[in-house]
Amino acid sequence: MKKKLFALCLLLALLVSVPRAQAAAAEGTQIDYSDASNWYKIPDITKDVDTFFIYPTLYAAANEGDPDYAAIDDPEMTAGVGETYQMQASAFEDSTNLFIPYYRQASMKAEIASYIQTGSIDSALTSTPLKDITAALDFYFENFNGGRPFIIAGHSQGAAIAKLVLKAYFRRHPEYYKRMVAAYIIGYSVTREDLDENPHLKFASGETDTGVIVSWNTEGQYNVDTDADNIVVLNGSIAINPLNWELDDTYAPASMNLGSLVMDEETGECGIKDIGADAQVNVKRGVVVTNADAEPVTDLTEYFGPQSFHTGDYSFYYMNIRDNAAKRIAAYKLSK
Repeated sequence: MKKKLFALCLLLALLVSVPRAQAAAAEGTQIDYSDASNWYKIPDITKDVDTFFIYPTLYAAANEGDPDYAAIDDPEMTAGVGETYQMQASAFEDSTNLFIPYYRQASMKAEIASYIQTGSIDSALTSTPLKDITAALDFYFENFNGGRPFIIAGHSQGAAIAKLVLKAYFRRHPEYYKRMVAAYIIGYSVTREDLDENPHLKFASGETDTGVIVSWNTEGQYNVDTDADNIVVLNGSIAINPLNWELDDTYAPASMNLGSLVMDEETGECGIKDIGADAQVNVKRGVVVTNADAEPVTDLTEYFGPQSFHTGDYSFYYMNIRDNAAKRIAAYKLSK
């Protein structure tokens, strides 16, 4: 029997109707990030490097009349943040102080509408979601960071917002950007056009370079063979292999995988297991192809393709991400 990886609400939420909290922070208002209730996680400072993590789409707007953007305390979204922390963001917690703000994210419905109209989800993110993350970053740097180096990371919608932050926010704030160890833009494309238009950005070229973008989307070979539409895979996408940290098509066998994070569906407990998650970059498509023993995305296949492993972008390579963050941090410290 195939081992099933825990599927985030990103995809399943469209099938579920959940009562909606409408009272908090309508669009156009400013979120007060001095209020600790607007953060999922403000850590005790025990490390000399931070991570600022932006979570993926957890809000579906599945009920008629639901707004396109979640309230800051939307119950569907806030419940999903805890699951995302466990399956994704915790990979950075061994080496860094982990900060996770709540933000009024775009619904899956709004992202799909943007994708249909423009070919990407970006236009759904440049209003309320980006405004909130910008405000959270301002507060973080002014009140929490204390001059420490940092990682910025996200998945899916969170990765797309992080890319927007890299393009604009850090262009305006080079004093912060020079302390960035790396940006893990996982589960959304970084393209050659992004780099050409933003010469201050650099894509990773190996395992330990710093001040760089680390990015990939995970698919099965069938998505590649059929040139399937995938809402998170853009033309000109670039990917790095999360096992051998190469940009070319050098194959990395599952023996190089330090462990995948798997949730037991009966107990809800997570453990590190071997699910055969190998990795090879398909340079033309700009994705990581795997033969992992896991179920592909089965919902919204018209937007993710028949063999997307979007929900496994982090969990397939969980221990390698954790190890890589530590190595990039060590390299950053040696360079200073």
